[in-house]
Amino acid sequence: MTTLVWDAQPGVRRDGAARRPAAARPATATRSPGVSDLRLTGRGRTVALVLGAALAVGAALSAQSAAAGSPADPVRVETVTVAAGETLWEIAGQVAGRGEDRRDVVARLMDLNGLTETGLVAGQQIFIPSP
Repeated sequence: MTTLVWDAQPGVRRDGAARRPAAARPATATRSPGVSDLRLTGRGRTVALVLGAALAVGAALSAQSAAAGSPADPVRVETVTVAAGETLWEIAGQVAGRGEDRRDVVARLMDLNGLTETGLVAGQQIFIPSP
């Protein structure tokens, strides 16, 4: 727990101990009358340091993710209407190049069309990359 100490009445302590008189204080610090002592404990400084570091890391990560979201290169596409009984696997086989893995093509088609499942409906229009 962080504790802040504030003296409402300079020279009077709650624990009963008297404060040093002004003449006994070091001469290097000059204070204006009526200014109270405000102190942050070691735990409070640690909390402030960790909070500042977390904010800095969060700002760095958000800037990095914004740069990663830039648009990809444009892809030329054709629109195809799905026939009855046709599957995404079959369409990927027709689109895939020589030696290209059909699973990768299915994943690319799903990404291109914003699909979350491989099931297609007859009459549905999908985009396929143009050769």
